[in-house]
Amino acid sequence: MTHNQPAFDANKYKQATLQQWDTAAEAWYRWSPLLSRWLGSATETMLDMADIQHGSRVLDVAAGAGEQTMAVAKRIGDSGHVLATDISAKILEYVDDSAKLSGYQQVKTQVLDGENLMTLNDLPFDAVISRVGLIYFPDQHKALTGMKQQLKEGGKVAAMVYSTADRNEFFSIPVSIIRRRAKLPPPLPGQPGPFSLGTEENLVKVLSKAGFKDIEVKTIEAPVRLNSAIECLQFEQESFGALHQMLSGLSEAEQDEAWHEIEQELLKFEHNGQFEGPCEMLIAVGTK
Repeated sequence: MTHNQPAFDANKYKQATLQQWDTAAEAWYRWSPLLSRWLGSATETMLDMADIQHGSRVLDVAAGAGEQTMAVAKRIGDSGHVLATDISAKILEYVDDSAKLSGYQQVKTQVLDGENLMTLNDLPFDAVISRVGLIYFPDQHKALTGMKQQLKEGGKVAAMVYSTADRNEFFSIPVSIIRRRAKLPPPLPGQPGPFSLGTEENLVKVLSKAGFKDIEVKTIEAPVRLNSAIECLQFEQESFGALHQMLSGLSEAEQDEAWHEIEQELLKFEHNGQFEGPCEMLIAVGTK
C-alpha cells in the first residue's frame, strides 16, 4: 500500500518562516560583515544588472537585516529612495538601525509579505531586488507579478538565488544530513527552498511567466570564506533558521549528533588554516 505525501501547507510554512527570522534576526545582523565579504561582489553585480544608479528608487524585497539595502543606499545617494520590506518586523529594526548609523535618510522600511506587494501604496520604482529571498516564497509567481506591478515601465527586477545543491555544499551538506537523520521526506513539487530556482532554465521560466522581457542570467562564484569549519558551523547554527526547523523533531542529543556530523563533513573544506565552502549564485534580471 502506498501513502500519499501530505500537501504542502503554505500558511503553516509562512508562520514558521516568520518565527525563524524573528529568532535569527540578531544573529543575521551580527554576521553582516561576513555577508558583505561573502556576497558583496555578487550584490554589486546584481545592482549593476538592475541599472541602479544615483537617484534611483529601489524596492528591496525580503531584505532581512539589510546589508544589501545599505549597498543600495550608498549607490543611490541622498536623492534616491530605497524601501526595504520583510515579513519580520524584528529583522527590519536592524535595517533602521543601520540606516541611522550610516546617516542614510533615503532608507525606509515596511513590514510586508513578499507575496502581497500589490498592497504597497508607493510611487513606482526604477528597480526591485531580492537577494536570496525569492526562493523561499511559496508562490513565486505571485511575488514576481507583484514586483512587476511596482515597477515603472522599463524598470527592472533582479533576483539572486543559489544554483544547484551540488554547487553549494556548504549549505546542501547540512540540509542532507539533517533530512536523513530526521527522516524527512524529499521536498514536494513546487515547494520553496534554497535550491528551488537553481538553474538558468528555472529562472527564465518564472520571469517569463510573470511577463518580464529581456531576461539575463549570470553565474557568480561566491565561496564562503571563514577561519575554520567550526566558524561556518557557528554561522549556520545561529543564522540558518530553516535548519533548526528541520531539526525540531529530534531530541536534543540527536540534534547534537547531527551538528557533530555536519562539522565533520565541513572539515573537508578547511585547508591551510582557512575554510572555503563551495557556493555558486545565480543572478537573474528581467525588464517590465
